[in-house]
Parts: sequence; structure tokens; C-alpha cells
Amino acid sequence: MEEPVWVRWILIGVALAFSLVFLLLPLINVFAQALSKGWQFYWDSLAHPDSTASIRLTLITALIVIPVNTLFGLSAAWAIAKFEFRGKSLLTTLIDLPFSISPVVSGLMFILLFSLQGYFGEWLEERGWAVIFAVPGIVFATVFVTFPFVARELIPIMQAAGSDQEQAALTLGASPWQTFWHITLPSVKWGLIYGIILCNARAMGEFGAVSVVSGSITGLTDTMPLRVEKLYNEYNAAGAFAVASLLALLALVTLALKTALEWKAAREERVSTRAPAPTGLS
Repeated sequence: MEEPVWVRWILIGVALAFSLVFLLLPLINVFAQALSKGWQFYWDSLAHPDSTASIRLTLITALIVIPVNTLFGLSAAWAIAKFEFRGKSLLTTLIDLPFSISPVVSGLMFILLFSLQGYFGEWLEERGWAVIFAVPGIVFATVFVTFPFVARELIPIMQAAGSDQEQAALTLGASPWQTFWHITLPSVKWGLIYGIILCNARAMGEFGAVSVVSGSITGLTDTMPLRVEKLYNEYNAAGAFAVASLLALLALVTLALKTALEWKAAREERVSTRAPAPTGLS
């Protein structure tokens, strides 16, 4: 039974109004505020040494975090989807742990472990290794809050695909690496790319955990979100919005890539569905 036309229009109107008020208008306001003092001030804000340092640190963190989480996500998803082993349910639960813990709490966890008063603080201090209030702490905190994204995208895809193709390839003499490269990876490529995109967006935009472990040292341990907060607290709203506009652009690029991947995956699925079944030999 279809809903009355007026009900559908009300639901569509509510959805559009919500998107306009809570999504589109704030996004437009970010760019309007960033350019409120003109293009020259905008570029000067981004070119400021402390801003460029925060951008550089954010990119370095993402370049470290994404390969680590991609490797972990592939390994964990493959293990969970393809094998039965003791502790499988525990591993699945641990993957979801960052979703249920506040990022601030995860940052405090690293403080408890690696600060001077932490469990490993004195040992690290004796060897001259700095984790907290340094780049390693930022990387550790970002890895923790982002490691579910790739795994969570791949697990259901691998479970749905099953392991028949891999078993057939191994039976025909393919090595495990050949099986992974030519059978497993192509079947999960869209989910993998989608997970990497989400992981990158969260890594660059993470605030809570990073703010705890970084110490917000200007020019050294400020990431882009921390730089935005610092500029805003210094009553430099236009400069804060200028840096924030880069994060907004990242969100738009992420959304565009997500939409493009979903469209391409759906098109490939339609093509494979329409493909004629192979005919038998006469």
C-alpha cells in the first residue's frame, strides 16, 4: 500500500529542510566566514607558518595511519570472514571498540601508558623516546580511532563472497599470494577504497584524542582541527574558518568520491547481472 501523496511530500520537505538547516547552511557559512576579509587574508591565513605546519603534520599523520589501517583491515577482515578460530567474536568486538569509546577517553588511555607518570613513561624517557606531546602520540591516537573503518567495510563483503573461489584457485595450484592478488582483492576493491576514504577523512578531522596527546604545541604538534580551535580562541575567526574550509573541502571530496564509487559499483553490478549466461558446447 502506497502512502498518500501529501505524506510523501511532508517527508521529503522535512528531509530537505533538515539538510538545508543542519548541513548546507553551516557548510556555506564556513566558506563565507573564511572569505569575509577577502582572498588575500584567506591565503595569508593558510600560508602562515603555524598553519602550514598543522597542514603538514595532518598529512604526515594520514600518510602513516592509512597504510597501517589498510593492512590491519585486510588482515582482520580476511581472518574473520574466511577462517574459524578461537577468539573470533572477541576480535570482532575489539574492532568496534573505538566506536563505543569517547576519543577523549582513548587519548587519556595513551597518556596513562606513555606519559612520564605512565606505565612505560620512565622506560621511554631513559631511551630518549617521546610519545606524548610528540608526533608518535598523535599517530597512535589517530590509528586507534580510525582502525575500524577499513575492516568494517571489508568484513561483510568478504563474508558474502565466501571462500569458494579462493579454494578453487588454491586447488588449481595458485599460491596464497596469487589467490589474494587475483581473486580476493578484486572482489573487495570498492569496499577497500571506500574504507580508505572514510579512514582518511576521520584521520584528518580527528580532534578529541589528538588534543589530549598532542599538547597543542604551536608549530609542532598542532593538527588542522587543533589549529582551528587555537585561532578561534585567539579571536581570529576568519583565520580559523580559513583552515576549517580545508577540512570542509575534504568532506566534500570524500562525499564526491563515495558517491562516485557507489555509482560505479552499482553500474558494474548491473552490467554483470545483464551479462548473458555462457552457452554449453553443442
